[in-house]
Amino acid sequence: MALSRREFLCRLGTFGAATLALERFGIMNALAQSTNYKALVCIFLFGGNDAANMVMPYSDYTSYANARSASGIAIPQSSLLQVAPPSVPGSVFGLHPSLVGLQELWNLGKLGVACNVGPLVEPTTRTTYLNGSVRVPLNLFSHSDQQNQWQTAVSNSQSSAGWGGRIADKTGDMNITTFPPITSVAGTPIFTSGNVERPLAIAPAPTALNAALQLNGFSADQATRDRDPRYVALQNLLLTDQAFTLIRGASRVTSEAVSIEKSLRAAGNPTVAPFPLNPRTSLGNQLEQIAKVISVRSALGMNRQIFFCSLGGFDTHTGQVTSGAPATGTHANLLAQLSGAVRAFYDATVALGVATQVTTFTLSDFSRTWVPNGTLGTDHAWAAHHFVMGGAVRGGDFYGLPTSNGTLFPTLAAGAGDDTDSGSNARGRFVPSVSVDQFGATLATWFGVSSADLAGVFPNIVNFTVKNLGFML
Repeated sequence: MALSRREFLCRLGTFGAATLALERFGIMNALAQSTNYKALVCIFLFGGNDAANMVMPYSDYTSYANARSASGIAIPQSSLLQVAPPSVPGSVFGLHPSLVGLQELWNLGKLGVACNVGPLVEPTTRTTYLNGSVRVPLNLFSHSDQQNQWQTAVSNSQSSAGWGGRIADKTGDMNITTFPPITSVAGTPIFTSGNVERPLAIAPAPTALNAALQLNGFSADQATRDRDPRYVALQNLLLTDQAFTLIRGASRVTSEAVSIEKSLRAAGNPTVAPFPLNPRTSLGNQLEQIAKVISVRSALGMNRQIFFCSLGGFDTHTGQVTSGAPATGTHANLLAQLSGAVRAFYDATVALGVATQVTTFTLSDFSRTWVPNGTLGTDHAWAAHHFVMGGAVRGGDFYGLPTSNGTLFPTLAAGAGDDTDSGSNARGRFVPSVSVDQFGATLATWFGVSSADLAGVFPNIVNFTVKNLGFML
């Protein structure tokens, strides 16, 4: 839908402050070639994904079944998609049966699993958590707080910027255009906001890329628009009253907005196989639009880009599975959408020749309780497993740091091992062995953030000895 000028400017206000920094880039060179291109694509699973029903033990299926079968949410062992990570020798694990596309990427060596990750202030164990000898994240198990901490990597205070935005702050100079280095197709969450850079928010497909931002009342044809007296008047208006600071700033924001709108319009609306999905899905539409933006990266003069998309519905307190058929239901449908969209997106990067230059990863509020709640659902927990996908990923393996049992996978027991809970009502809210900082720093290092700049992106990374988990080539 076309936007009025007022609506257009309000929407662009989400990244208005960034335009003060963008003036350093100059005029876009439409022929610029991205010879050193890299992109990060964040998929946030809003609501708290039950990672324990996404990646689960196959060899040690009994411990899983003992905790989850009676409640009716245990996925049958016979339906699990088997994976054997070399980092956990002698053990076979299972992916949810809905994750066929992701298992294919695992078998291709393009997908890895980061185990037992969560917000931390400093290294924490069950013992230090229970005796209060460590600082712990604020308001654990709260949706809004944990979403914020996953996106900001700041767990002990408030932050006005996310780690995606702060990575953009450190790498924006690698681009040579006025096009924002961070683009969201799911609003403007804090992950996308930097201290300098601000995101561009565009609509997902099937909205055409060249119609993602429009000024209402002007011709879509550029030649016709350039001759339109109203459009000429707008351009002239932006040059008036430059002696007044507020007016000059507002005009600069509008000028950059018009430039970005023109860049998108000039980019056209490419088709990137194998998109569009049939049938279309919410996440598929978002990743399709991201693939389109990547396909015109050279015309936009981009060497570094960060993208954000999301999928909601993971707050499965009830009805997580279908009664009597736990491999189906709400969670299964969400994971199927994730798997299908990500597999198609990876194939799109192959078609574009950038498979080794684009890395996709998941985040979520938290995982969910190991012990279900009795209503075919699960409740809020802490540490979770996450996927990392792309041609530069050391795929086909698990990554992380040792848990209480000496392996990368947590001890799956309520009231013991890695659980924050104690007593007969223990639910299994496992303490992370890997911080969001360490997970994000591994991605940031691959993206081009220097070791000297890591602390500026992840303020608490100094509290952790390991800065790189090794899942990137």
